[in-house]
Amino acid sequence: MTQRTTDGSAGDADYGTIGTSYSAYRQPEPRIGALIEQALAGSRTVLNVGAGAGSYESAAFDVTAVEPSASMRAQRPAHLPAAIDAVAENLPFPDDAFDGAMTTFSVHQWSDLKAGLREMRRVARGPVAILTCDPDLVRDFWLYEYAPLVLDTEARRYPAIGDITEALGGRSAVTPVPIPVDCTDGFNEAYYGRPERLLDPAARQSCSAWSFVDAATSEQYTEQLRRDLESGAWDARFGHLRTQPFLNGSLVLVRADVQ
Repeated sequence: MTQRTTDGSAGDADYGTIGTSYSAYRQPEPRIGALIEQALAGSRTVLNVGAGAGSYESAAFDVTAVEPSASMRAQRPAHLPAAIDAVAENLPFPDDAFDGAMTTFSVHQWSDLKAGLREMRRVARGPVAILTCDPDLVRDFWLYEYAPLVLDTEARRYPAIGDITEALGGRSAVTPVPIPVDCTDGFNEAYYGRPERLLDPAARQSCSAWSFVDAATSEQYTEQLRRDLESGAWDARFGHLRTQPFLNGSLVLVRADVQ
């Protein structure tokens, strides 16, 4: 999701600048989607903030989508309703308008985290579910040895989990989300057992942190990975991950209930 600042100007990472292939590489992962659906169980109407191309919008709910990026709205599948052009910090809905609210891979794009979370809490009379990454765990991934500035960017941009739960208030639960080895949602850790996928420029462009690294540095990183894959050095150290069914990485699901 691209988030405009409070004055309406573009935020720091419009997905239109990192490739229109986002929806092809960032397909919702059903096993992750099932956890989000479970977190929102009992809801009929759900607001999806930072809806992007419609990832994780379950047919079990009547979903209203909010997405300020025109390029992302254009990538929504035809069977989904059009997303409303609005930002998290100023949701155009009355109090308690929805049974629940959700956002996936979006909070790190917002210009004002606390304001956006307060708005989600204001318009949802039930649970709020947030799929995000724990910045304290981002650098534990093997990619940090090949692309340190990329994961430094991710760790710097993702908000602390404690800041999220504090802003939402109420009762919160933070659950680690296992990442399957054949994960269809192409964020960096999704390729933990398929490192060759990160040699694909379009796959990298679909992970917004790569857009903060200049082209020469990105090529340097991928060339080192390519050499280690060709020589067998990567497999000597990390090859066991190719057959590991799940990775417990930085991905977490935050669920907050009202007081």
